[in-house]
Formats: sequence, C-alpha cells, structure tokens
Amino acid sequence: MPTTTPQLGRYKLDPGTSTVTFLTRHLFGLGVVRGTFPLRSGTVDVTEPATDSRMHVELDTAGFRTGNPRRDASVRAMLDVARFPVMTYQDRKLTVRDVTVEVPLAVEEITVVPGGFLALATARVDRYAFGVSAYRGLAARFLDVTVEVTCLRS
Repeated sequence: MPTTTPQLGRYKLDPGTSTVTFLTRHLFGLGVVRGTFPLRSGTVDVTEPATDSRMHVELDTAGFRTGNPRRDASVRAMLDVARFPVMTYQDRKLTVRDVTVEVPLAVEEITVVPGGFLALATARVDRYAFGVSAYRGLAARFLDVTVEVTCLRS
C-alpha cells in the first residue's frame, strides 16, 4: 500500500539505482535461486487516480544473472536473447520473447524523495505462460519478482 503520493506527471526510471530481482526454486523445489535482470530504461506516468498510472519498462535479457554462469547461459538460450534482447513491461503486461501476458504489479511501498520517488512492487510470473517451459521439474514454474525503482521527475 502506498505510503505517500508523488506529484502527477512523467518520471524516468534511473537504471543505476533501480533493480529487478527474482526468487525461484530449482532441483524439484529443494534449492533457492536468486537473480537479476538489468533495467535498460523506463518511465512512469503518475495520474489521478493513482490506479490509472502507466508504466513502461525495458529489461536487458542478455544481462540475466544468478551467479551461476552455466545456468545463466541456459536461461539466456531459453529466452533467445539474440532474437529478443529486450523484455518489456507496459501497462500491466509483460512481453517475453514474442508473448505478452498480463502480470499485475502489487505496489508495496512508495516514498517521495526530492526530485521524484522510490517504489517497491512485487509480482508472480508464470514462465510457462510465455512458452519458457524447458527444464520442467528442475526449474520452477513461477518466479517471485521484486521491482525496486528510483523515479526521477522528467
């Protein structure tokens, strides 16, 4: 639940201080995997009512990292990063490869700071919905995603 409301208008996401992380399971649910996708760019248009606000985010699929180079290479291959170098989130819809699925973000916290605001949001992503279904059993179906962004007035 938002704690404060930012001013209406357009904000740019700061890739240097924003993160998109995920947590999932592997080895038939026994192990935890944490990873990141680098943020390329993004904007947020804060409107009234706030629930109508719009967001556009681009993530770098080739920058996928879990700390395990072999796993990272396998996931990059599943994502086909040569053909689809960008994952896009636009107005509650996530596009992975050439598949777009509604993925609502739950805004957990908003903190207004000079020149913008910080936001924390979460979502659950079903990788099977995007056709990313290799390694069933070895890699979990769902990813719990956390988005922490710095939004600067543009």
